Amino acid sequence: MKPVQPDEVLAAVVGSTPLSRGELTKKVWDYIKAKGLQDEKKKTLINADAALKAVFGGKEQVTMFEMTKLISGHVK
Repeated sequence: MKPVQPDEVLAAVVGSTPLSRGELTKKVWDYIKAKGLQDEKKKTLINADAALKAVFGGKEQVTMFEMTKLISGHVK
């Protein structure tokens, strides 16, 4: 897959080097798991910390599917 460039907001989560979409998704999930941001009761929800809140457009919580759409807006 062709590498995509994360913008400055997303780079705070995954780093600033170009990544394939698959690598990008893996790094976001690694971040979520490392920080314990997946909702305990409903696993399809992601709770935002300060860095992810910026990626999520200020939202406190998003679904996995919404997260994918929001991340796409932060790559070039």
